[in-house]
Amino acid sequence: MPVSTEALKQDLDGLTHKQLQQVADFIAFLKFRNQRRHRVIPDPTQMAALFAEFAEEDRALAEAGMGDYAVMLQQED
Repeated sequence: MPVSTEALKQDLDGLTHKQLQQVADFIAFLKFRNQRRHRVIPDPTQMAALFAEFAEEDRALAEAGMGDYAVMLQQED
């Protein structure tokens, strides 16, 4: 069944506030569902490179923080 924008607008004009809220919720759902369908799937090679980069950064941060951690432990004793 063909749907026109004008017919939809007329139907919306006759709805209660509660019904309009339901329509708004449904529109939000449709937008969300559409976004999920168009998600880009990352390249596994690119993801592996990013994971490696972040792993190196995490290790460096952990090593840098170990000195501070040891000092804090000594202060607690």
